[in-house]
Amino acid sequence: MPGGRLTQQERQCIATGLADGLSYAEIARRLGRPTSTISREVARNGGPGDYRPQQAHQATVQRARRGTPAPPRAAGVPDGAVEAEIIETAVRSGLPRMTARVHVDLLLSEDGRRTAAELTRRLKVSPASVSVAVNFLVEQGYVRRERDPQRRRDIYVVDDEAWYHSIAISSRQTLEAARAAMAAAETLGLDTPVGQRLARGGTFLERVIQDMMESADRWRGLLT
Repeated sequence: MPGGRLTQQERQCIATGLADGLSYAEIARRLGRPTSTISREVARNGGPGDYRPQQAHQATVQRARRGTPAPPRAAGVPDGAVEAEIIETAVRSGLPRMTARVHVDLLLSEDGRRTAAELTRRLKVSPASVSVAVNFLVEQGYVRRERDPQRRRDIYVVDDEAWYHSIAISSRQTLEAARAAMAAAETLGLDTPVGQRLARGGTFLERVIQDMMESADRWRGLLT
């Protein structure tokens, strides 16, 4: 595994990987570098939506010549590498990268509130991309939408209750699938191999989801 500073060629490979939608872990594997090296590199140089290999290399060379570290972050502002790692975790869990970026930006904002214009400006992406991501997050209960009547705009909010609502929505969707499987089992016949398989799977999912919602209801008070 190579050590030391990233080369200009490696930075170009990072940019190519980001453009191709690769995860930091995959880019790191291809370069033989730790994932944390890639996430820090991207976070320090514009983030995944604005990473430029040539500028990143020049900035690193200039810092080395001056013998000074990168500018310190303000108190209370999450480190860029930490933010990048959270995004990667969300992507690995199944969220599209843009949706994960929007969600994490909201999560790490001081008051958990952003307008569409703020998200567009901060993430350096199109309003359409933000709209698609936010709509998904609202549908899944991760974010709620508030209306600003004075300025006629939507404000997107992440609060503590969002964790509960996201679990509730996901549970309802899984429960629907479980009950559909059990209904199909009855139609096909509970004495057939396929019917038995669907019945067992549906019953398993139903019981697990019921337990999950009981647990969510029991511990909901921790969020308030």
